[in-house]
Amino acid sequence: MHNFEKLLFWQKSMELAKEVYTICVDLPKDEKFGLISQIKRSVVSIPSNISEGAGRNNDREFYHFLGIANASSFELQTQLILTRELGLLNAEKVNSLLSNLNEIQRMLFTFKSNLKK
Repeated sequence: MHNFEKLLFWQKSMELAKEVYTICVDLPKDEKFGLISQIKRSVVSIPSNISEGAGRNNDREFYHFLGIANASSFELQTQLILTRELGLLNAEKVNSLLSNLNEIQRMLFTFKSNLKK
C-alpha cells in the first residue's frame, strides 16, 4: 500500500482539479450537462484513480489504476483543447492547464515505469 497523499503527481492532480473546477464557471451554461460534466468527471478521475490504486493489495493493481488515471488525463487534454479551439475559454489559461497536465502525465509515466520494474 502506498501513501497517495505524499505522491507529487497526486498532489498536482488535486491542484489541477481545483483549477479546472474554477474555470468551468466560465463555460456557457448550456454546456452544464455536456462538456462541463465531462471535463469535471475526467479531471476528478485522475487523483481518484491514483488514490484508489494506492489502496489496492499490490503494485500490479496500482499500476492498472495509474493507467486509468493516465487515460483520464488524455481525455481531459482533448476536452481542454476543444474548449480552446471553440473559443469557450481563454487560450492562455487553457495552455497553462495543459502544461500542468502534461507534467502530471510525464510523472505518471515515470512512476509507472519504475513500479513495473
